[in-house]
Amino acid sequence: MKYLPYKSGILDVSDGHTLNYELYGNPKGIPVVFLHGGPGGGFDDKDKRFFDPKVWNVLLFDQRGSGKSTPFASIKNNDTWKIVEDINALTKMCSFKKFVLFGGSWGSTLSLTYAITHPHRIMGMVLRGIYLNTPEEQDYIYNNAKFFQPAVWERFMSLVPKKEHKNATKYYHEKIFSDDARISEKYCFEWSLYELSLLFLKPNHKKIEHMLTSDPVALSLAKIETHYFINNCFLKKDFMKDNVEKIQHIPTYIVHGAYDLVCPPSSAYTLHGYLPKSTLHMVHAGHASSEPAITRALVKGLGEILKECSQ
Repeated sequence: MKYLPYKSGILDVSDGHTLNYELYGNPKGIPVVFLHGGPGGGFDDKDKRFFDPKVWNVLLFDQRGSGKSTPFASIKNNDTWKIVEDINALTKMCSFKKFVLFGGSWGSTLSLTYAITHPHRIMGMVLRGIYLNTPEEQDYIYNNAKFFQPAVWERFMSLVPKKEHKNATKYYHEKIFSDDARISEKYCFEWSLYELSLLFLKPNHKKIEHMLTSDPVALSLAKIETHYFINNCFLKKDFMKDNVEKIQHIPTYIVHGAYDLVCPPSSAYTLHGYLPKSTLHMVHAGHASSEPAITRALVKGLGEILKECSQ
């Protein structure tokens, strides 16, 4: 099924970056900004399937260096606060004064960061696969996965000397940015393969490998993600915890897979505890938004937020 935008284009923003964007749904509908994961993942046509086109006016865009935005896979002038500025530029272009945030995984982190810094602009949030940017969460994906997907974890770590296992992200980052193109390519592929292999309850490993050989997302995901992670996503320690009171009035619907191997379910529970006006929906699923239980819960969440916006 094709989800045709009613408008698409390229927006020039600061520092030589351009952003690919699309507007989908009802031009007079309730504004919602879709924030994709990664960082470095880009948005997909299928990301529009959550939204009733008669109700929502959806802005989707590829974040800096992602998807069809340029320069592709660039980390130059690419950080969380630049993306916050980009959201302001895009929503100004669209004449969105207030809007709903819809973000998953890294998109949940970015949604929370934007809401904390611009709480007066946010009508509600629908968040999936919560990542609060704590050391424990990064340890979860790059160390604890060995207990649940040992073969996937062993392949990922086989390229890291044992003495560097506690610093696997830093080691991969160094190799990904190697001057030797073959080394860089290899580590980009393995970094992305590892993460994508943990997304689903029942991953199709052959399909994932095939996809990565034909899709440049391995390059953008690996380069931008490691750039963000070794810089603590450009956020101060305990940024979420220390600033959460600024968004406690915002209606928030939280969806998280009970068997998520990328972002620990405890993060969703923690966020729910922070936000008095939140609803937590833990479902039988992994991390990916395409998991059936997560898709259903996100659609339901949008319906709940719609009720809040209509009051």
